[in-house]
Amino acid sequence: MGVQIWRHIPGKGLMVVLNLFNAVALIFEGYNQGVLGTASGTPDFIRMAGIGHDGKVTDTTKQGGLTAAYYFGAMWGCFIGGWVGDKLGRKKGVLIGSLFCLTGAALMAGSVDSNMFIIARIVAGVGIGFINAIIPPWTSELSQAHDRGANFSLVFVANFLGIIIAYWLNFGVRNSEVEFRWRFPLAFMAAPMIIVAVTVLFLPESPRWLIANHRRQEAIDILSKLRGDLSLNDPRLVAEIEVIDAVVEASHHKRNDYINLVLGGRYSGKLHLGRRVVMGMALQQIQQWTGILAIATWAGELFTLAGFDAYKAAWLAGLVNTFGVLGTAAAALVVDRLGRIKSLMVSFITQGIALFLVAAFIRTSQNAHAAGDEEKAATLGTAAAAFVFVFLWFFTMFNIVPCWIYGTEIWPQEVRAKGYSFTIFGWAVGCGMTGFVIPIMLSRLGWATFIFFGCMNIIAMPIIWFLYPEVANRSLEEVNLLFVSDSLLVSKNMAEYDRRVAAAGGNIAVAARQLLDEVDGIVPAEKEAELEKGGVLSGDKMADVETTHRENSGSL
Repeated sequence: MGVQIWRHIPGKGLMVVLNLFNAVALIFEGYNQGVLGTASGTPDFIRMAGIGHDGKVTDTTKQGGLTAAYYFGAMWGCFIGGWVGDKLGRKKGVLIGSLFCLTGAALMAGSVDSNMFIIARIVAGVGIGFINAIIPPWTSELSQAHDRGANFSLVFVANFLGIIIAYWLNFGVRNSEVEFRWRFPLAFMAAPMIIVAVTVLFLPESPRWLIANHRRQEAIDILSKLRGDLSLNDPRLVAEIEVIDAVVEASHHKRNDYINLVLGGRYSGKLHLGRRVVMGMALQQIQQWTGILAIATWAGELFTLAGFDAYKAAWLAGLVNTFGVLGTAAAALVVDRLGRIKSLMVSFITQGIALFLVAAFIRTSQNAHAAGDEEKAATLGTAAAAFVFVFLWFFTMFNIVPCWIYGTEIWPQEVRAKGYSFTIFGWAVGCGMTGFVIPIMLSRLGWATFIFFGCMNIIAMPIIWFLYPEVANRSLEEVNLLFVSDSLLVSKNMAEYDRRVAAAGGNIAVAARQLLDEVDGIVPAEKEAELEKGGVLSGDKMADVETTHRENSGSL
């Protein structure tokens, strides 16, 4: 069983330790997003990678490809990592992922040409695929439901903390020896993964995984500790264990296999798991196409377009991403209160307006500079910079956490980790595509790049509002009832939700059980006919149905 240091940490403190561990692991992802935008523009990196000459990038397509290779690896890593996490446990899955990340970081720092660098990026991408596919569901499995949004917010502060470290480290070594300017920042990304690899084996495993693998007593001990050192016979602890037992039993259903999820949710019937696969992937792609990588990864280039010299552009890039940490922390105040969908609506509106203004101010600043009015050009450039800060604040406070947490909440517990792998896949595809095209767009379109991303924010609004039901503050039983209609529209699904709950006498748990019985093909014909009519069964009929249901259940 290994060294179990977690047994000697107070219950509430253990949850804090776990969140800090998860945060350290996710620093790697943020650092990776932030480091390459600056490092790939240094003279010696340009020479090594063959993307330009005389210290200038001339092949932005290849530069974008070097960035995107990381996300290509993540596309594979998310599914392999999810599978490994289920087979070997969350801890061993994170350990394997951290070793991939360490190997990738070392290879990047030691690269001698673009081919080696691409391979290194793919290896690191596989590693972050493991980390992203395992850690958020692990956090979710260890957290209590009412704390889940806040815990996600605090963990994702780490993502921007990694970006901050990358920008300020690049800023600090900008006048160093030419090779050191890019090799050291790339090597430094191994630091958080060294911490992860050393500490992960001392932390508690997922209770759900332990119960699924016949280590029940250890799972009970962990939950007792995490819930504040509860007695082993505390009713709250007993109830939670019963829920996990049910989840583990349900996870073996064939509809929850990866292959059937890929094949459009085969065998899931009214649960529409295939739809949820698409929704999770699409939401992550929507997030990436709102323009965040143009801000987080290529902020230095953005400020250069706004008319700032290299020194000011570099420290402004670090400052704006530092600002993002505050916004992500503030998300904990609104993500559960305002809800996921309304939070996203706030972000899309403000982000779209901010990006349109960034584009307008950059364009007019460039015109003023061309006309020789340097004072006006500087003023307009400063205005553009101000709205970059506005964009990042609203993105971090209202967008990043809802997008990520939604991808876990739409799934039943028994298939949450597998379903979340598709969310990570959508993230990898979205980041890979935008990471590839952004340097090309900035080079060829300049200020108009931000017009494009502003439009993408506006386009996203009706998609989210009409197709994505609100899941905040919903019980676990309710989640399946939100996707029952054959229509994609939220209004139709909510109407079906209301009808089924009313048919169950207002009891959500009964409605959820009836839905699962219907999908599993054990719903009595009389009951199914009544449900199709939208009626509520009479007391006598309900009693007959329940009797038939018990008889059918006993024969299975």
